[in-house]
Amino acid sequence: MHFGQFVMPCHDHRENSTLSFERDLSYIQFLDSLGFDEVWVGEHHSGGWENIPSPEMFLAAAAQRTSRIRLGTGVVILPYHHPFQVAERIAFLDHLSHGRAILGVGGGGLPTDVRLMGIDRDTMRKMYDESLEIIMRLLRTDGPITYEGQFWTLREAELQVKSYQQPHVPVAITSVGGSDHSIHLATHYRLPYLVTDFRNGIDPVQMRDIWTKMDAAGKAQGYTPPRSDFSIVSYVYVAETRKQALQEIEHGVIRDLDQYFFHLGWRSAYEDYPGQPTSEMTIEQVVRKGRIVVGDPDDVIRWIKELDEVTGGFGTMLITAAQWSTTEQWRRSQELFARYVIPEFKRSNRGAKHAHQQLVANSLAGTLPPTAIHPQPTTAPRRKNGKG
Repeated sequence: MHFGQFVMPCHDHRENSTLSFERDLSYIQFLDSLGFDEVWVGEHHSGGWENIPSPEMFLAAAAQRTSRIRLGTGVVILPYHHPFQVAERIAFLDHLSHGRAILGVGGGGLPTDVRLMGIDRDTMRKMYDESLEIIMRLLRTDGPITYEGQFWTLREAELQVKSYQQPHVPVAITSVGGSDHSIHLATHYRLPYLVTDFRNGIDPVQMRDIWTKMDAAGKAQGYTPPRSDFSIVSYVYVAETRKQALQEIEHGVIRDLDQYFFHLGWRSAYEDYPGQPTSEMTIEQVVRKGRIVVGDPDDVIRWIKELDEVTGGFGTMLITAAQWSTTEQWRRSQELFARYVIPEFKRSNRGAKHAHQQLVANSLAGTLPPTAIHPQPTTAPRRKNGKG
């Protein structure tokens, strides 16, 4: 199992944008130092809170500050761009990062962006499909291609900068909620699939059902999708105790919901009754309704094991980097996750665990040899020059 983070990012609209960009870049450096496998960065153009308009440009900067973490666009909204330029930019990023780029694509979800661009939903879906077909042909073809479509035309087009990775930079289909359309695209092009539900968090049964549909769709097209191609995004926060975790995120969670997400239509998902005012919502209620995973490392380990068992297995777990607490607290949460949660699933701590189990067993059985005790000198040693 791999682990990474999904950075929207989401910042208070009153903040200094320059400082928030710098903080996000520093945060990705921190994730790289902790050993996280991937980080994904979103594309947004309006609303005031999600403020990175070009994930490729941001990830190019991140590539210069990191050495191993993979860098994914989460996501490039295909209807907003010319497909040739999307393919060209991601291949370029692949070189700048020395083969660490991932192209995550989507059809557009933020309502304020959709309104800004002035493209209706049905047209956006058609543009998404056509753009993806062109991008995959450009990435997978050596030599020029000609394409006459409804929205774009290419004449003898070929990327002069090919992907650094071979046969090409990885491409992943993303979806909020696991739509049938996104599953069709993932299986049609045999691409990895990343699914989340930012509004309600992760429901293990829902994730199982989504994979069941993807597996069936793949087999209908003559192949079995590998579980390693299935990525799940969830809200996770770790502290020394659950009580401490709830206290640390309480203000940030309710602030983000009230000032941003409720304006996008999420309020009903968090209410205990219709019309419930935000002032009545407790952190316990928000965590319960939003399926936010909060607790100590053992709590999180149990949740991931249950998710893995219910779904039948998946390849990557991504934490949504909501950054609800202070910078120091949020980084401490990620450190606890990296120190105690990740080793349980990568099994990198199995040698140390076995050694400790053997120590305890031998101690209880009385089979350890006596500890050597070296007597301390009764007088201070004399210096070589005779003084002292």
